[in-house]
Amino acid sequence: MLSKKIQLGLVKQLNRELESSLLYLSMGSWVERKGYDGICEFLYDHSNEERMHMLKLIRYLNRRGGEVTLDKILIENITYPSLKELFLKLFEHEKKISDEINLLVEISLREKDFFTYNFLQWYVEEQTEEEAVSKMILDKIELIGEDKGGLYFFDKDMKNFHKNKKF
Repeated sequence: MLSKKIQLGLVKQLNRELESSLLYLSMGSWVERKGYDGICEFLYDHSNEERMHMLKLIRYLNRRGGEVTLDKILIENITYPSLKELFLKLFEHEKKISDEINLLVEISLREKDFFTYNFLQWYVEEQTEEEAVSKMILDKIELIGEDKGGLYFFDKDMKNFHKNKKF
């Protein structure tokens, strides 16, 4: 059985994963309208991945006798002044999620819930990758700047990014 603190923390996290999925979806739609087919594929794929992170939490909660509640989450269709600003927002979002995962790990240790601690290790590893990828993409966009040719080739590379996990 899960403690109230663990239950609450996991439910908050699954809702953060839902929010992340919707954020990536919204960003993907924005870049698709701008003509960046490769980047939109990356963002749409990532939206699905975040949804799977949420589902993993739901299934864990259900197996451990917890209760799942989904928040009403609204993501505005935000416009961005540039791809750099979009990925900067994405990087900041991923850092915030990492902080929340760290807090959950801390709670699981305080509550001596080693099952949840062990379960959360997957999220720790995943967030390490999420931050690294979003930072690497942001760095590449900063390197390219406003060079249209560079952005064109970057967009083409992003189309296959998830398949290859590298440029």
